[in-house]
Amino acid sequence: MPPIPFTVIGGFLGAGKTTLLNRWLSHADGQRIAVLVNDFGAINIDAGLIAHSGADTIALTNGCVCCSIGDDLTQALLRVLSSEPPFDAVVVEASGVSDPWRIAQFAIADPRLLLDGVIVLLDASCALDQAVDPLLKESIERPLAHADLVVLNKSDLVDAVTLDKLRDWVGQHAPQVPVIAAVHADLPLALLGSAGLYRAHGGGLKSLPALHATQFDTWSVQARGIYDAALLRAWLHDLPPGVLRMKGWLQSGDTSWLELQFAGRRTSLQRAAPPPNGAQALVAIGLAGQLPSQELEEGLARCSAIKT
Repeated sequence: MPPIPFTVIGGFLGAGKTTLLNRWLSHADGQRIAVLVNDFGAINIDAGLIAHSGADTIALTNGCVCCSIGDDLTQALLRVLSSEPPFDAVVVEASGVSDPWRIAQFAIADPRLLLDGVIVLLDASCALDQAVDPLLKESIERPLAHADLVVLNKSDLVDAVTLDKLRDWVGQHAPQVPVIAAVHADLPLALLGSAGLYRAHGGGLKSLPALHATQFDTWSVQARGIYDAALLRAWLHDLPPGVLRMKGWLQSGDTSWLELQFAGRRTSLQRAAPPPNGAQALVAIGLAGQLPSQELEEGLARCSAIKT
């Protein structure tokens, strides 16, 4: 069984983590997501989604569940990993004052999980002020150290100058990490997790209608031929700027397959079972006007194991 994508959502108190979780659950689009949280009372899940709830688990009508971490994340994860059928993704909301990277270590240590990314939210309306407060400074800056995506939430509450200053400040603490402005944590599922980025249906790529047409672009290709793993790995580590997420399945031999993932600072290339429809494909997402489609096509072509 392939490892389950594991995502950590971090950010200081009030940044919008719970709002993001609710959006993710409401637009799961057939995915079974296990969400691990510290406090059910802070989630306020839409009552229409709740199937039933117990002492430590809330089951949702879409097949997702929310589990209370309590005092032991390890035990909560073991319960999730023993579930049948297995979940499509696991998402952990870090508390507002904790280090999301410490939580991410669970995915690195357990082969049943694959670290899909660390998403950090900032409250655009007050993050710069919080960052100079000696009592808050560490809690604001520390999550950025290992972020794969930084979301400047509540961006509608600040002007363009402040937003640019905030982007510059984030760049000092998280260089080369994608930074996205958002309102009410409204981001497409395809950007949040690779499980939502690539979905095989009926022999082709599923369209991504949830992508905000004016804010994001997608690039996809139905690949052909055989690809060299070493060349793909080098390409992944040197992707052109503008790619926020990428995922796909490619053949490395007549019967060998590779699953490729890219998210922020994180890359993964590992042997895998064939995709559900048995076809090679690759899909990427980036900001509108900034996704280098031509460069991606040329880079993939250079990874061919058979040169013509």
